[in-house]
Amino acid sequence: MTEGEFLAQSDAVFAHIESCLDDLDVDIDPLRAGNVLELEFTDGSKVIVNRHTPNQEIWLAARNGGFHYRWQDGQWQSTRGEGEFFADLSSALSLHAGEPVSIPLA
Repeated sequence: MTEGEFLAQSDAVFAHIESCLDDLDVDIDPLRAGNVLELEFTDGSKVIVNRHTPNQEIWLAARNGGFHYRWQDGQWQSTRGEGEFFADLSSALSLHAGEPVSIPLA
């Protein structure tokens, strides 16, 4: 994938997350600044999604850890074992929100 393709694809991921959060009845405040999407909760905690262009990866940081994902076989797959980005993001959001939050595959 070229750098331009990665940037377009990761921008689409950020936009998908923001759109899904707008459609859900949860109090999560998204704030995008450049390569970083902060998802802030009422208790002040945050889930951070950012893109790491040199490695063409999307990174996720939350209470339950930090994770890296690379585009493989049509999905953002974990670089450190099993896991898919949107499933792991949904788990992290649910943990922080204290209620089920689901962000479907884009």
